[in-house]
Amino acid sequence: MRALRILLILVVIFGALFVAADRIAVHFAESKAADRVQQTQGLTSKPEIDIKGFPFLTQVLAKKLDDVEVTANGIEATGTGGQTLRVDRFQADLHGVRMSNGFSSAVADTATGSATLSYEDLSKAAPTGVKVGYGGTAADGKGRVKVSADISTPIGDIQRSVVSEISVTAKNSIKLTAGEIPGLDALPSEVGDLLRERIDFTRALAGLPQGIELTSVTATPEGITVEATGTKVVLAN
Repeated sequence: MRALRILLILVVIFGALFVAADRIAVHFAESKAADRVQQTQGLTSKPEIDIKGFPFLTQVLAKKLDDVEVTANGIEATGTGGQTLRVDRFQADLHGVRMSNGFSSAVADTATGSATLSYEDLSKAAPTGVKVGYGGTAADGKGRVKVSADISTPIGDIQRSVVSEISVTAKNSIKLTAGEIPGLDALPSEVGDLLRERIDFTRALAGLPQGIELTSVTATPEGITVEATGTKVVLAN
């Protein structure tokens, strides 16, 4: 009986040491992974990485992590025409993260995520003379955006405010489209075309991880929320 008690005590001690070592290892790996993602993705701040699952060390031996959550703030995404569109917050849940090249590369089998953009940042990326804000909800309950334009034209300065729909178009792009622009028909065609070009615009979020694609976008009073999904998502390379 004494030997059995000693054995049980040793099992508990070694089990606790293993758990402690496992948790130390995962925290170290999360910090190093965050450094690597910041470097390869060109982020302005270090992202938060949370590696799920236990034990971690067995996942390392298999070179495959079951579930990893990534949160990054202040992503500077260079969009259409070279404009910089700041993504306020990006969150992603990645599954089946496979590591290679001495753990310097990481690719997720699948991922889901979301990105949040403020109206202030969207306005900075808009065409000259255009500001974007919240436009309330449509009859179907979907959020809309308000686009205010104050632009110089060959016939003088023109101001217009419209309510636009926002949508996802092509890969990693969001588009603002006004259903109707007041007084457009009364303007010369070239001026009307210029006004429409400024008010209806598209911007790409080119700074998101490779393999991520936008699926939907929602306008809220706080900003724009974009949902995303992806396969073979590159975390680091």
